[in-house]
Amino acid sequence: MTVIGALLPIVVTLAVGFLAGWHHDFDAKQATILNRMVMLYALPLSLFAGMVGMDRTQILSQGPLALSILVGMAGAYGIVNLLCRFVFHRDTMTAALLALAISGPAVPFVGVTVLGHLFGTQSAVPISVASLVMNLIQVPLTLMLLSYGMASTRAAAVGGTTGTASQGLGDHIVHALKEPVVWAPLLALALIAMNIRFPAEIADSLNLLGRATGGVALFASGIVLFSRRVSISLPVVLAVAARNLVIPGLMLAGLMLLGAAPDLTRESGLTLAIPTASIAVILAVQYQTAEQEMASILFFSTILSVFTMGMFIWLTN
Repeated sequence: MTVIGALLPIVVTLAVGFLAGWHHDFDAKQATILNRMVMLYALPLSLFAGMVGMDRTQILSQGPLALSILVGMAGAYGIVNLLCRFVFHRDTMTAALLALAISGPAVPFVGVTVLGHLFGTQSAVPISVASLVMNLIQVPLTLMLLSYGMASTRAAAVGGTTGTASQGLGDHIVHALKEPVVWAPLLALALIAMNIRFPAEIADSLNLLGRATGGVALFASGIVLFSRRVSISLPVVLAVAARNLVIPGLMLAGLMLLGAAPDLTRESGLTLAIPTASIAVILAVQYQTAEQEMASILFFSTILSVFTMGMFIWLTN
């Protein structure tokens, strides 16, 4: 019931967005505008307000748990990206989005309910670390690769060379750092390092719009689901299987082989068993790349996670 209670709001919000698209109240262009609001304002405010409220000492005391989640998420991102590019021969932009969709669990939206119920206050550590890894490593890398891929596409369209696209890694890093979704958590991390705490009143003020992130993003994703038509294909099946089963399964197996503590194994495995994050769909719509594929992965990963997360909870009890 815990998993259903956490995932039902996501499914319902996606369905409402889908219904809004079917009823022609919103179209794909308006979904893009909603996503732009999320990426430029709501999500950065949510990330900043959430991170500045973290307890630095609590995070530092849970080093092994933080390391396992970091390795699991960042390692999965790199491996999936390489497999998509050089084994499955996907283009740079699609490979980056697939890597994000497969390696990035929706911890900020689902983890609070599921992990909070299972682990109590201790769940703050895996939720914080997973959010940090996604917003400080996975999202910036994805933005850089999307920027590079878009530049390459434009260069090819005008008959230029790849030199026009490859203006240097520094240019793409600067492009990513200009995105509020990147510099906002970086600023929060710097404040945490200096042990500067924001008053609760300021955090609440920022969260007024920040709390709209999950609902608006999922509502827009539902519109995209209607306009792009959810479909089942081999890439979608493989991506959902990797996100929901393979990555959390490998995490559990690896920690068991290393003789890790049962609590560490359970928390790490269940954190990575959370379904894919809607950020992959947001970026797909923003960059107009693999929108149907990302929407399909989000849909099936979320629906099936009711069963896959239930299985992992049962296995780790």
